[in-house]
Amino acid sequence: MELGIDSFAATLPDPKTGRTVPAAERMERLLAEVEVADRVGLDVFGIGEHHREEFLDAAPAVILAAAAARTRRIRLTSAVTVLSAADPVRVFQEFATLDLIAKGRAEIVVGRGSFGEAYPLFGFAVEDYADLFAEKLGLLLKLREQTHVTWRGRFRPPLNGQGVYPRPHQAKLPVWVGVGGTPASFARAGSLGLPLMVAIIGGSFQRFRPLVDLYREAGRKAGHAPEMLKVGLHAIGFVADTDRAAVEAFYPGWAQMFRKIGQERGWSGAALDQQFEAMCGPYGAYLVGAPESVAAKVRAASEALGGVSRLTFQMSSAMQEPEAMQRSIELLGTEVAPRLRRQP
Repeated sequence: MELGIDSFAATLPDPKTGRTVPAAERMERLLAEVEVADRVGLDVFGIGEHHREEFLDAAPAVILAAAAARTRRIRLTSAVTVLSAADPVRVFQEFATLDLIAKGRAEIVVGRGSFGEAYPLFGFAVEDYADLFAEKLGLLLKLREQTHVTWRGRFRPPLNGQGVYPRPHQAKLPVWVGVGGTPASFARAGSLGLPLMVAIIGGSFQRFRPLVDLYREAGRKAGHAPEMLKVGLHAIGFVADTDRAAVEAFYPGWAQMFRKIGQERGWSGAALDQQFEAMCGPYGAYLVGAPESVAAKVRAASEALGGVSRLTFQMSSAMQEPEAMQRSIELLGTEVAPRLRRQP
């Protein structure tokens, strides 16, 4: 199993001091986190895409390019690229360029994203999400196969054989499909034979098993080899020296973030501490704890989903001190990963 980290470059006030880290300082901290992840042997680092005041990741390919220049081995990916609101030609060009800088370490995870601001910002209707995504994913996949593309669709001017450059370092730029809980999204990814990245930020891992089975069955029916149908898992997590230290370090920032999002979406803000404790417990979907606890829960998550090829931790929080974040990354690479790699 590959292990890695996803970051959304959040920049919220510290819940204890009220201080907001300046954007340039926050970005430098993020790049330092990628360097640590590379040094301790983690497999992948992802940068999300949001178009909101509290996030700095509106241009993930730019951040990943900076990270590529400071790392040697770790793979670098979006988490996710909001493809429905983007131009697939530009997305391909940006990640092909990243792949050249990184010498073959770039990947793309495409999906809807967890917020809708990108759609009106770039002139699209969020109600057209499904049609936009299907059309643009088809074009993106065609672009990675062919330099000169002839194509016509509803949402973009046609291509009439123009060359799309640069071409990536890799023969075939990896494209994953990021999904939440929509069955059609799982089935589409399987039918196309694309690797799947499942975002689980609540509930339990087990409840996603029917959807993962749907993905695998759709891939089988489409004639794709089982080894092509990789399942990745994106989950909230944080590692510290003890279970209690991990909970106490991660909870304040998590609560502030979820309180803000909850107010926007009309969620109940009651008993956040109890919700958090439940999610960190044996049946919840948070990977928060000491290395041995986190490794055991990762193994359980993989078993629940019938085998996971990649697991990425959404552990970044603007409220974490740099030392705590870097320590968590180090523990993930030096304590959690070896425990999992020793498994048959």
